[in-house]
Amino acid sequence: METFRIQKEKTLYEKLSILSDAAKYDVACTSSGIKRSGDGTGIGNCEQAGICHSFTPDGRCVSLLKILFTNECIFDCKYCINRASNDVERTSFTPDEICRLVIEFYRRNYIEGLFLSSGVWKSPDYTMRLIYETLLRLRREYRFQGYIHVKAIPGASQDLIRMTGFLADRMSVNVELPTAESLHRLAPHKSRKNILAPMRYVQKKREENSQELALYRHAPRFVPAGQSTQMIIGATPESDYQIMRVAESLYQKFELKRVFYSAFVHVNEDSALPSRTDAGPPLLREHRLYQADWLLRYYHFSASELLSEKRPNFNLVLDPKCDWALGHLEYFPVEVNRADYRTLLRVPGIGYTSARRIVRARKMGSLDFPDLKKMGVVLKRALYFVTCKGKMMYPTRMEEDYILRNLLDPRENLPRGMKEISYRQMSFFDNGKEEWMIR
Repeated sequence: METFRIQKEKTLYEKLSILSDAAKYDVACTSSGIKRSGDGTGIGNCEQAGICHSFTPDGRCVSLLKILFTNECIFDCKYCINRASNDVERTSFTPDEICRLVIEFYRRNYIEGLFLSSGVWKSPDYTMRLIYETLLRLRREYRFQGYIHVKAIPGASQDLIRMTGFLADRMSVNVELPTAESLHRLAPHKSRKNILAPMRYVQKKREENSQELALYRHAPRFVPAGQSTQMIIGATPESDYQIMRVAESLYQKFELKRVFYSAFVHVNEDSALPSRTDAGPPLLREHRLYQADWLLRYYHFSASELLSEKRPNFNLVLDPKCDWALGHLEYFPVEVNRADYRTLLRVPGIGYTSARRIVRARKMGSLDFPDLKKMGVVLKRALYFVTCKGKMMYPTRMEEDYILRNLLDPRENLPRGMKEISYRQMSFFDNGKEEWMIR
């Protein structure tokens, strides 16, 4: 006799446990980039002081309630834990359940906003409509005015993306993999065209919205914090050079705020994926890509300056900025009292904040090494590449091997008289920014 098992309806806590765990592989979230105060009629705000920048040791933001709407998915991407062929426990929120979670978490001061992604349930339009209804209810009925980052579903209609964009602060569409060939191999149901189309649409609407805001001060804002994307690193054989060229192109063509890099985590067994090893995810490679990405966005480097086809991958023992400087010693040492801002940015140990401080301070008088230290310059690195008043910090051979040995040696021997100066790498939390990674 055939028996039927009635599946018990999951509690909200059970759904939260499943769908927050399913969202952990999506790193393309950030709570920065928008300033908007509450109007006094609702709860929450997007003031810079109101967004809590809290990060886990692996760099992932934890100030947002980070969940999937559903882990149901019609696609069978080989790298994804929620692929259609996987036997995982499936569940979905309702719009009202997400609203309740956000409000209750916010009232308990656990979060400052929401990061909402989703598997593709039934169809892109069906999923995107549910996301839109969730945001509409959260903004209109619950009067939530905090930060919301939402995923735009590739293949969804432009009308749904447009309506959602007026409710969200940031939108993102994951390119998933660096090249169309890799996407076809590991995610055959997805196409690069469907992924890039919403990116282009969001960019176009943001440009139109900026013109509307210039004419009408109180016009609604469309995705005011911009858009971002994510690439999985290590699942396919692309080199660092190829990855950085793709990122550079995305920044230039779509005016993205961020490209996130996610080290490939082996969650599925498939012949198309790299073999499982004891080495784990390529986290150091991911870190180097983030450092190089920072150089592209804020330090005026180009991908072709950092890498080339002959040298396609980053040095894992040295950060990209130091590595570039050692390969171009003909540009050094730099005189800090005369060099322009962009030249200072290329000096290892000098970040964009300290470079601005140097440019401002030298208008009042000549700078010396103790002055640089007070401005946040990491002298342990910079001393090989700068002069103050025509003199180096101490006699240094401008030889690549010599400088490299000292940069890699934490017990560097300094001349007598310099040992009272204590050097330290600035903490990630000193300025609340990621500048520390590449100085």
